[in-house]
Amino acid sequence: MSLVILFGVPFLGTLLGSLAVFFLRGGIGEKTGKAITGFAGGVMIAASVWSLLLPAIDESSYYTAAAGFLAGILFLLILDTIIPHIHATAEKAEGKSSSLSKSALLMLAVTLHNIPEGMAVGAAAAASSFGDGLGYMGALSLSIGIALQNFPEGMIVSMPLYKAGKRKSRAFLEGTISGIVEPIGAIIAFVFVSMLSSLLPFLLSFAAGAMFYVVVEELIPEASEGEHSNIGTVGAAIGFAMMMVLDGIFG
Repeated sequence: MSLVILFGVPFLGTLLGSLAVFFLRGGIGEKTGKAITGFAGGVMIAASVWSLLLPAIDESSYYTAAAGFLAGILFLLILDTIIPHIHATAEKAEGKSSSLSKSALLMLAVTLHNIPEGMAVGAAAAASSFGDGLGYMGALSLSIGIALQNFPEGMIVSMPLYKAGKRKSRAFLEGTISGIVEPIGAIIAFVFVSMLSSLLPFLLSFAAGAMFYVVVEELIPEASEGEHSNIGTVGAAIGFAMMMVLDGIFG
């Protein structure tokens, strides 16, 4: 049951965010979008450090953590050359006449960048079960932190789909689906570690590297481009501080 909570909480954040399509009439403004993106980046950076890298170091060494971190970066770099990422999809969509096409691309991008978040939760759950560096409450703080930044992401997917002409129920469903990869990724990572527990520190730092790549490559450019970039910076600071507090409370 405890694992169900760890794996399900982030997905619940996406589901609740997608529900906003039934209550909000207008879309998400530019300033709000920058704040949301910055907040997500701040949460992910803090989670990478406190919930993943530090436990990995406690379990092994700085060298193992650094190797896993760079491997996670490399994995996302390779993935990035195969499939589109968030700001690339936005650029490609500008040349399309259909706003539905742009929304579909955005949904794909958000879905793909949820993969490392799911891996992170699965690795943290494995660390709480098989390791000594991270307890269950620490894994729960990571799960809650990711859920907090998944809430606005659900809105970011469902609202544009509705504005592009889809029914609210359809927009809600597709927004929710964008988060389904997280529990799937968490389960895969957890099973992998349970079979090869000696790789736990490496996988923790690998997930940290993958999340770090997403922040630097996708979220920071998205939050800082154009006017009002300071709003994204403030959002990142709030997200970082909130995740730090969560780790202090539950860790």
